[in-house]
Amino acid sequence: MSKGTIKKVAGPLVVAEGMRDANMFDVVRVSDQRLIGEIIEIHGDQASIQVYEETSGLGPGEPVESTGTPLSVELGPGLIGSIFDGIQRPLVDIMEATGTNLKRGVEIPSLKRDKKWHFIPTVKVGDVVEAGDIIGTVEETDIVTQKIMIPYQINGIIKSINEGDFTVLDTVAVLEKGDGTTVNITLMQKWPVRIGRPYKQKLSPDKPLVTGQRVVDTLFPIAKGGVAAVPGPFGSGKTVVQHQLAKWAEADIIVYIGCGERGNEMTDVLNEFPELKDPKTGKSLMERTVLIANTSDMPVAAREASIYVGITIAEYFRDMGYSVALMADSTSRWAEALREMSGRLEEMPGEEGYPAYLGSRLAQFYERAGRVISLGKEGREGTLSAIGAVSPPGGDISEPVSQATLRIVKVFWSLDANLAYRRHFPAINWLTSYSLYNLGNWFNANVNDKWMELRQRIMHLLNDEAELDEIVKLVGMDALSAPDRLKLEAARSIREDFLHQDAFHEVDTYTDLDKQFMMMELVLQYYDVSLGALSKGVSIDSLVKLAVRENIGRFKYVSTDKTAAEFDDILQKLQVEVDNLVNKEEA
Repeated sequence: MSKGTIKKVAGPLVVAEGMRDANMFDVVRVSDQRLIGEIIEIHGDQASIQVYEETSGLGPGEPVESTGTPLSVELGPGLIGSIFDGIQRPLVDIMEATGTNLKRGVEIPSLKRDKKWHFIPTVKVGDVVEAGDIIGTVEETDIVTQKIMIPYQINGIIKSINEGDFTVLDTVAVLEKGDGTTVNITLMQKWPVRIGRPYKQKLSPDKPLVTGQRVVDTLFPIAKGGVAAVPGPFGSGKTVVQHQLAKWAEADIIVYIGCGERGNEMTDVLNEFPELKDPKTGKSLMERTVLIANTSDMPVAAREASIYVGITIAEYFRDMGYSVALMADSTSRWAEALREMSGRLEEMPGEEGYPAYLGSRLAQFYERAGRVISLGKEGREGTLSAIGAVSPPGGDISEPVSQATLRIVKVFWSLDANLAYRRHFPAINWLTSYSLYNLGNWFNANVNDKWMELRQRIMHLLNDEAELDEIVKLVGMDALSAPDRLKLEAARSIREDFLHQDAFHEVDTYTDLDKQFMMMELVLQYYDVSLGALSKGVSIDSLVKLAVRENIGRFKYVSTDKTAAEFDDILQKLQVEVDNLVNKEEA
């Protein structure tokens, strides 16, 4: 254990001398207040430490003590439903101990040491186990069963294992290794946050993460184990998009990182999530959620660590075989924390003052997502999908964080301020967004074999609308031919009746894939039937004013159990109304 003294204090950066025996990324305790920090640079016997707490009042000569271990998270029962800060300190426990104002230097363990959990073994004495094998389960909430795994690089024979109520530090099993030594297995294990948890094999992501958000699932789907970025200016709905994904995405566990966002936004999350009903189980959404809160008024350095803490917790649940979705809101604030620390270290700045290693750090974070086969004999399949919000200043995505993110992620949901001002939500711009995951075969096989065909037609109509809009702006609507005017009407129907989705409507907030397909078919059927009627001399004005269009527009509010009947009724009504117009024209 290395001990030194403070030489210099510059905001969250503390330089200590006499630290020759310390290692990079060791956690240290700074001053008599025992503030927590991490070594990020070493020159000779001088160590630069980023301190995760307020450093005002510190001065040269105060003691610094290295713990000899890297910044690690505690993984075990008690994670689900918890609210942690950026370095996994339990905020509720700290509040109970110190009151509503957080005090510096508080040392409270991340997982409760006195709470007992009921452990049920799934292996018996004499069984041979290896790293990653599940030896028992703990019912953490009504929704989540935590699987207790053998820690990394440990294997041997189970010498003893007991069912019963244990704290996270109690020994639940004893393992005898090949050399005759024994290892005590507890419910909790630790893992350094900056190192990804190992796995056997990474698989290609080929199944979609169904979100129930039509513009996402139909036009720009993300794969389970995929990575996505949601950039957008202030007020374009990034946070609501993240909330919707947290509520409705087809994931067993949600890890939500509030990284550097405004405190009142995070307060909304903390107040809202416990009250929200999980649509799959009817229980509170918090029963499958881990929240990490490190808002803009909390220490900058901890913002940088919060991303790694969150993804390590997510990897732990992925290793159990769960599908995990991680929301990071927002990676721009994380990058700003990197920039501030880099400036204080006097490193050579890159573009816009960000450090030259910004791109590689972002890549290291996003690369930890994926669909993997976990360690252990049975080799469970788990997925970790990462969705990062990006908050470019002024909505300008040419800035370094957005550009570095775009080089890494395969899904780009571009939020548009103009759409938001027109009250079109989610404000994902269909002309500038994209998804590079090849999931068409899955949709064709599992929903309908015409899925991709209809999706392509919808994208063509939306692109044609953008081109026709330019002509209308120049010479007016009257200059367009009847088929082109019909195209504009069909595209308007796609925008207003299909892509526009109300996050706060009890039915419209989530749309299953079968209903999404029916909605696409209704809009395109209207376009096809009307095109046929135009060729028979029916006027475009009559087709625009069809009464059935109101039914097509209201279809998204029809509850799931009535969609099939309503779908058939609308198609029948459409055909009858158009036939009447054709007959009238022929007469």
